[in-house]
Amino acid sequence: MGLNYYDTFIEVAGDCPATKAEIPQPKGGKKTQAVLEYEMIAGHPYQYTEEDVSFETYALRHEIPKEVWHAERKKYLAEDHPCLRGSSLGKRYGWGIHNDKDGKVALIPIESAEYRRFANDPKLQHTHALRSHRL
Repeated sequence: MGLNYYDTFIEVAGDCPATKAEIPQPKGGKKTQAVLEYEMIAGHPYQYTEEDVSFETYALRHEIPKEVWHAERKKYLAEDHPCLRGSSLGKRYGWGIHNDKDGKVALIPIESAEYRRFANDPKLQHTHALRSHRL
């Protein structure tokens, strides 16, 4: 089962505390999952799919040598993993995520006109980042 969405806008979670997008910061000198996702996507909009982001951040966090990424990626993607709807970027930090027709992703700040345009685009599928708290 793939992680990728196509022609979809993932809006921030209903309980996201951010009214303006924030750049996640390392904790205790270590890059968090959100920091790794942010750096990968913000630095390369529409270059990576959700599967790319999920695997590469996993590989970096687990210090998997790049030489074995190809084989490790196949094993990793054979199992279920959370998609970017579960990312802190949309749950906590105020970033919408646009998935284009090829499944490539870009971060869209909640306060931007671009966010409003994507949120109101009837040609896109719409979903929300997962809530941090149950109702």
